[in-house]
Amino acid sequence: MAAHLRSATVAPRFTNDRRVRPIHAIFRSCRWIAVIVFLTVAITALIASTLPQSLPAAPLLPSPRPSVVNLSVNRYPLPLLRRRDSSFLPYPLNSSREVDISTPSHLMLNCDAEEGNIGANRPCLLNPSTSTVRSKVVKPSDGDGKTFPPTEFRALSRSLPTDAALVYAKKEIENASFENYDQNLYAPLFHNVSVFKRSYELMERILKVYIYPDGRRPIFRTPELKGIYASEGWFMKLIEQNKQFVVKDPNRAHLFYLPYSAHRLELALYVSGSHDMKPLSIFLRNYVHKISSKYPFWNRTRGSDHFLVACHDWGPYTTTLHSELRKNSIKALCNADTSEGIFIRGKDVSLPETSIRMPRRPLRQIGGRPVSQRGILAFFAGNMHGRVRPILLEHWGNGKDKDMRVYGPLPNSISRKTSYIEHMKSSRFCICPMGFEVNSPRIVEAIYYECVPVIIADNFVLPFDEVLDWSAFSLVVAEKDIPKLKDILLGVSMEKYLRMQESVKRLQRHFLWHSRPEKYDLFHMILHSIWLSRVNHIHLQIDNQVYNLHSGKAADVEKEGISRRLEGKFELEVDSSGKSSRGRKEISVHLAFDASAALCSPPLTFVPVINLTSTPFHCLPPST
Repeated sequence: MAAHLRSATVAPRFTNDRRVRPIHAIFRSCRWIAVIVFLTVAITALIASTLPQSLPAAPLLPSPRPSVVNLSVNRYPLPLLRRRDSSFLPYPLNSSREVDISTPSHLMLNCDAEEGNIGANRPCLLNPSTSTVRSKVVKPSDGDGKTFPPTEFRALSRSLPTDAALVYAKKEIENASFENYDQNLYAPLFHNVSVFKRSYELMERILKVYIYPDGRRPIFRTPELKGIYASEGWFMKLIEQNKQFVVKDPNRAHLFYLPYSAHRLELALYVSGSHDMKPLSIFLRNYVHKISSKYPFWNRTRGSDHFLVACHDWGPYTTTLHSELRKNSIKALCNADTSEGIFIRGKDVSLPETSIRMPRRPLRQIGGRPVSQRGILAFFAGNMHGRVRPILLEHWGNGKDKDMRVYGPLPNSISRKTSYIEHMKSSRFCICPMGFEVNSPRIVEAIYYECVPVIIADNFVLPFDEVLDWSAFSLVVAEKDIPKLKDILLGVSMEKYLRMQESVKRLQRHFLWHSRPEKYDLFHMILHSIWLSRVNHIHLQIDNQVYNLHSGKAADVEKEGISRRLEGKFELEVDSSGKSSRGRKEISVHLAFDASAALCSPPLTFVPVINLTSTPFHCLPPST
């Protein structure tokens, strides 16, 4: 009976369990379905937000042949801007005929030429006529400063000819949006931190450098990493090891590096006591003749896309016997003296002179004492080289003023108590007078030891002055004001000094060498200055004549005869024969980025187009 009752009571429970379990399973399934649906929607939205903007519906065949268009006085197909190493013949202008601007066959490219393009053997239509492009143009950057993602940008830059990529970069830099704050950069150090940031980004994504393999060691490709001329050696070492910027195919290069050491050239060829630097100049002249006859790259730009890096005082003088090397190439020089007529401000680059004692530990002893422990107003010790240092010693040396610690070579009686480096770390201002030449390693030493540099060197172009605002972290004193030096230093309020000293500390990262280069360090700052010089001096060739395109106001007319208009137009003063003259005849050169047709992959890129109107010159079409 009891067993019967137990079975009677258990049976309903078993029955209820069998009914409840399916219901629970259904609820669990619904929850999983909801989770899956939510994840699907989220992933779809994420993909849609990150992918490039899709094209509107467009036929897969080329657009119909447009009607004939009258293009002003002279009519011709609009050519692509190309490097001058291409073989082409000038296209004769004919003012009496009309030209069909439908896509010519030589603009039909293969989309599979670039790695990563999708679609087998699909033609890529580059249409120079904006009237036939129906797809929406995706701008490189909008008003909010939004730009292409890096992967899309690299694909874009690869699709452009090398000079066209520089034109694109120039336009982007000029239109850089203003930003008050950037967590990676200290804005007070820069003239315009937004312009620098945009230019640096473009350098990272676009720039390619070719290093000439010619030349024997040790003058070539043998970096010297120790001493006061170490800057040229460290740059050589790091650029040769670099895989981001350096390419083996010179046709992909925007810049060409001449990997020689000015110091090793002096050691190899200079006859001690002769005071004759001509053998050095002859050697470098012959080297340029060799590469210009062996390769086409020097001749097509007359050396304007070639650069050298030389920290030896004689670096500028080694370029004097080759006119194109001296006038056209980009020279990164420690001896950045504008009074000698060799260093060209705005084109050449002022190279910081760094004195490296231990190449394995180039950052040894970096840093300084806090302001409260800097009891010395100003300090200098060094050999009495040049015209400035004896005057400095005459007015402030030999213990004439206890606040102004000015010496020749630091006496042993003093250095045993306080070393040269400790003097700099304990001083508020570090005096950096020129020696035989305008440059001095003390400027960078002052930055290393967090001492505000006081620079005394007339006609000296300060390193990276195209981007850095030296008034924010240094004092520049004219040579004639040396007698008033203490009054000038005492005239700096404590509030201003604290700002300057903080800026010096923030500046350090831009003047440091690393065995593995870091973003915004000295290697990248030097390379950026060379890149920016090249971008700012793009060349346009018309009828085998090369003209420089410079930034500036519309009213500015450069000596080359071309001025930059804000909307991207240029003017040239010519006469009827096409030669420069005072008689004014205008042409307009429109450098615009035109969208390609829908057949391209990636679907939207930018093609630089030259449009010449009312010009007696020939336009240069691309080679077939």
